[in-house]
Amino acid sequence: MSISSINPVNGSIIKHYQEDAEQTIDQKIDQVHLAWLNYKETDFSSRSRLLLQVSKLLTERKDQLAELMALEMGKPLKAGVAEILKCASVCEYYAKNGADFLADQLITTGASKSYVSFQPIGLVLAIMPWNFPFWQVFRFLAPALMAGNAGVLKHSSGVTGCALEIEKIIGDAGFPPHIFKTLICSSKVIPKVIENPYIKAITLTGSTEAGKKVAEQAGKFIKKTVLELGGSDPYIILEDADLEKAAKVCAEARLINNGQSCIAAKRFIVIESVEEKFTQLFKTEMEKKKTGDPLEPDTDLGPMARAELRDELHQQVLKGIEQGAKCILGGEIPAMDGNHAYYQPTILSQVKSDVLAYHEEIFGPVAAIITAKDTDDAIRIANDTNFGLGAAVFTENAVLAEDIARNKLAAGSCFVNEGVKSDAALPFGGINQSGYGRELSMFGIHEFVNIKTVYIK
Repeated sequence: MSISSINPVNGSIIKHYQEDAEQTIDQKIDQVHLAWLNYKETDFSSRSRLLLQVSKLLTERKDQLAELMALEMGKPLKAGVAEILKCASVCEYYAKNGADFLADQLITTGASKSYVSFQPIGLVLAIMPWNFPFWQVFRFLAPALMAGNAGVLKHSSGVTGCALEIEKIIGDAGFPPHIFKTLICSSKVIPKVIENPYIKAITLTGSTEAGKKVAEQAGKFIKKTVLELGGSDPYIILEDADLEKAAKVCAEARLINNGQSCIAAKRFIVIESVEEKFTQLFKTEMEKKKTGDPLEPDTDLGPMARAELRDELHQQVLKGIEQGAKCILGGEIPAMDGNHAYYQPTILSQVKSDVLAYHEEIFGPVAAIITAKDTDDAIRIANDTNFGLGAAVFTENAVLAEDIARNKLAAGSCFVNEGVKSDAALPFGGINQSGYGRELSMFGIHEFVNIKTVYIK
């Protein structure tokens, strides 16, 4: 059996990869476990030096890695370079802060000495998607390696080349051989991988349905999971918002990675008194984006990752129009040569609660504009979802904005006058159907350690 990487620009096959046999998968996991037995005894300074070397290699190879992403999943070069530099920065962040995050914490009790120690747990299985093929991996891998853990990666099949490049970088940086390995396999074998006794925890970024399956499988063996799942992020635009700034931020937030991001803005909830003006400004910003070959330096939007994903998105748009939404931009598959995966930036207005785009996650460059009567109505609509990943509010009233972000919006990350984004220094994750657990910051590195109590009489 083989796995293929396919260029979404034209549907051509980039490369075939031989799928790992079950025995090969077991051998790889055994190798990682043996490497970990020695690596877990290393000190923080050694791990820090290795992570800084990874950062250096990522920076040096940013152009070739960006090109690989462009070929395998259609990310424009400038966005690919930015992704690689973000990966380099998260390695630097944990290299500089990891030892402090994992330092023993003294706690006063009736003992002569008592404290909490953070110890590595072993092999963490990462199940990762194609949309940010380097960043999704490094935001788990950098803290895992700093904590003294080892990694096993099951990446999305379409970005196998990216997965193998990550493995190569870890080796080239000087980490022990086999401390991080890629499994080239389909999702069908994941239950057996989870069952392997050397796998101690699982982190998954993907759909809510995928998260449910992994959580169920891991639960059978009492294994820790962190799940970063889908989202339908609401962006509230209040009456006193700076509409020009809001429109620009909202367009960027909707079209990040061509809309193929869990934390991309999905639902734009606008107070009716400013809806017409905001919609005009927003449409203008969306129209500015240049769609084209991701290998061209001035391209803003490449193709979607696969043609079938684009076709599913188009059907969601058509269904929304059938249900009463009005398409005011895009909504068509562009006429281009080849078996491409391109889709035009699209805006659906007059989206009501009985329209599919009101409830479902739209994973592509399609925005849904929803009318709200007032601030309370906007907050109600924003929270009228099964998801809870990110949210944003736009207003010039700083006190009101913070109150809404802190107390009113049901999401893991809430931003004011800015698009939702991940930052190495801040915890990242969701609630409800968007998952549980946190990545990044001090909280992320603590997810996959043994938080051990030590008590000395």
